[in-house]
Amino acid sequence: MDLFSVSSSFHILTLYISFIIFSGGAFGATFTFVNKCEYTVWPGILANAGSPSLDSTGFELSQDTSRSFNVPAGWSGRMWARTGCTFDESGSGSCTTADCGSGQVDCNGAGASPPATLAEFTLGTGGQDFYDVSLVDGYNLPMIVETSGGSGMCASTGCVTDLNRVCPSELRVGGGEACKSACEAFGSPEYCCSGAFNSPAACKPSVYAQMFKSACPRSYSYAYDDPTSTFTCAGADYTITFCPSMPSQKSSKDPTPTTTAPVTTTDGSVSGSTDGAISGSGTTTDGSVSGSTTGTDGTETGSGLGVTGSDPDSEYGSGSRATLADGSWLAGLAMGDSNRVYSSSALHSALVALVIFIFSIISL
Repeated sequence: MDLFSVSSSFHILTLYISFIIFSGGAFGATFTFVNKCEYTVWPGILANAGSPSLDSTGFELSQDTSRSFNVPAGWSGRMWARTGCTFDESGSGSCTTADCGSGQVDCNGAGASPPATLAEFTLGTGGQDFYDVSLVDGYNLPMIVETSGGSGMCASTGCVTDLNRVCPSELRVGGGEACKSACEAFGSPEYCCSGAFNSPAACKPSVYAQMFKSACPRSYSYAYDDPTSTFTCAGADYTITFCPSMPSQKSSKDPTPTTTAPVTTTDGSVSGSTDGAISGSGTTTDGSVSGSTTGTDGTETGSGLGVTGSDPDSEYGSGSRATLADGSWLAGLAMGDSNRVYSSSALHSALVALVIFIFSIISL
């Protein structure tokens, strides 16, 4: 092999390695929806202002089926599942829960009508992705978000507890098809974190938010529930599973928190504890409680999907929250100029290819 051939081969391999490493930043991520419910669901997808629509804004997903989408870098938006839908042959109809009001299978730029369990994402353009599962708009079915192939914290999040079974009567929808948030049910500023309560210092978790949090410690329970509810990852693909029947292999090794629901005492205060997960107290005169998340070592943590916690060797997700144009509570820091953290699997493959090439040159 002459020197020119070696140089050309090395140049081609360098371009190939660069493509493997940097393609994640150009093509974003693959999102896969999985339906483990015992019934058909109709997922909805709403892109935030400035983000392109995906291949579909709403579709039917039968039991034990899945569907994947390529999502570009920098995309942000929310996803949910509609239930109890009836559509005719022309595609016109409506849903019992989380209906988007479009009158069609596609939501066409419309969001979910509360109550709805929401998955929210902001994909980075050279930095980390931010994601969460939110019960701020209420709850209609269990949901988890899991990552694959990424680097960083990359914890699973969501709520696998069936809150419809324990929903208070004042929040219950119909015969138990969904569970409203306190904001949706009562509309008062202290529940909605609006008006004079529009700040983390003024708006504390209500007794209802505390109930949601004790059942699903990783999900957003109210507007300012950021430290234990926003998660980050870089270069990952995402799986959104509706009605997960059991924890995944990744999350099954996580510690299982023990929780107790908030209890109203004779003096009108509310208290609750979770053996290293959640504790809170406060008066009920305005229906609110003050709460914190305390680990066994006295540090603030968050754990559990209602069943499991995060990887024991990883940190819990956190991030500053910025309200997006559509009212999403998702963290808005993913558009920063931080260096991208590349997928370890892609980098490993590239290095292996380079080593093989070098040894082939030496052996000539």
